[in-house]
Amino acid sequence: MKKMLVSGKCSLSGKVGISGAKNAAVAVLPAVILSDEVCRIENIPDISDIEVICKALEKMGASVRTLGLNTLEIDPRRIFTHVADFDFMRRIRASYYFLGALLGRFSEVAVSMPGGCELGLRPIDQHIKGFCVLGAKCELSGGLISFSCKKLVGGNVYFDVVSVGATINVILAAAKADGRTVIENAAKEPHVVDVANFLNSMGADIRGAGTDVIKINGVKRLRGTVYSVIPDQIEAGTFLAAGLATKGDITIENVIPKHLEAITAKLEEIGAKVDIFDDSIRLCVPGGLRACNLKTMPYPGFPTDMQPQFVSLLIGAQGTSIISESVWENRFRYVSELCRMGADIKVDGRVAIINGEKKLKGCTVRAFDLRAGAALIIAALSAEGETTIENINYVERGYENIIDKFSCLGANIKFIESVGTEKIKELAVI
Repeated sequence: MKKMLVSGKCSLSGKVGISGAKNAAVAVLPAVILSDEVCRIENIPDISDIEVICKALEKMGASVRTLGLNTLEIDPRRIFTHVADFDFMRRIRASYYFLGALLGRFSEVAVSMPGGCELGLRPIDQHIKGFCVLGAKCELSGGLISFSCKKLVGGNVYFDVVSVGATINVILAAAKADGRTVIENAAKEPHVVDVANFLNSMGADIRGAGTDVIKINGVKRLRGTVYSVIPDQIEAGTFLAAGLATKGDITIENVIPKHLEAITAKLEEIGAKVDIFDDSIRLCVPGGLRACNLKTMPYPGFPTDMQPQFVSLLIGAQGTSIISESVWENRFRYVSELCRMGADIKVDGRVAIINGEKKLKGCTVRAFDLRAGAALIIAALSAEGETTIENINYVERGYENIIDKFSCLGANIKFIESVGTEKIKELAVI
């Protein structure tokens, strides 16, 4: 079992490059299924979720070639099945993007219910609603969800709640449907826009992505393309939060600052000095940290995927902070691990109250999901002594070369592998 060992009381300093966006890449790769030519996708993060999707595509008949570390060439022309492999799909939440892509190509699809981090219920009722408006019939059986129709036909889809996954899935299904599809109350996240831009580069006709009304005029075919995925706003926010928590001075490169506005505004409120450039952001800490209140919201609000990192950050702030979670009901599971390190946090349903100015001490803690793992790393960097983080495989699902990147900023961090007796394997130059 792989673990992570972090030595605390570290002040991060230096520059770090941000990888391609996980949340965009896991939707763009299934979207290749809709093409009838080879596609080359650049700036793909080298993370385990991408590996799972590539293996699923290959098992369906696609050819996947790696051209350098972050470029994939995918030939979807030999995909022969509308069924996505159960063993792969149950491992990641993004498995549901195969629904829209396969339905758009074959007019039928069967996929297992989504897996991934255990953050709470993952209802796909809005996905089902959208596909049914386009003419598909739904069937649930034995852990599989299936849709089928003679031909998808455009229609008006109104989502009862804002859903990134449902928005992207209906875009995928509607890209080659007959007629026009209009999505109202659509999600506006940057990765929704990225998927629409990718499909448009293949010849789709999608307008309004990034607003709450998206219009898709179906086309007969989608051709091959060369496309680069946007930078990861959550990875960028994670390093910024770590820089502030350790009272460091860091610069993140290869970012789109507009995507980070909700995050940088809160960082400044807490006490950071933030300098924004065309494709980079510098953060330093001129004084102490102040408490703040925040509520997670759909974009352009504060992202739920940054909530755990900010909880770790606010442990060291002066005063009491209140964090409200509006997206996932189980997102605060990790708080008990921070309390083991000395944090004073009370959770009541979807609200966490953080009493700041607490000194953390290293101990053994466990990651319960991807972003919780990142939060524990931030806490460990600012704690006294050494912290061992178990279940670190969650972090590898969404952060590329996280050991190397933190090490370049001066962190004393390494992986530990347990094989019978504890054997330390250093994967970074400390």
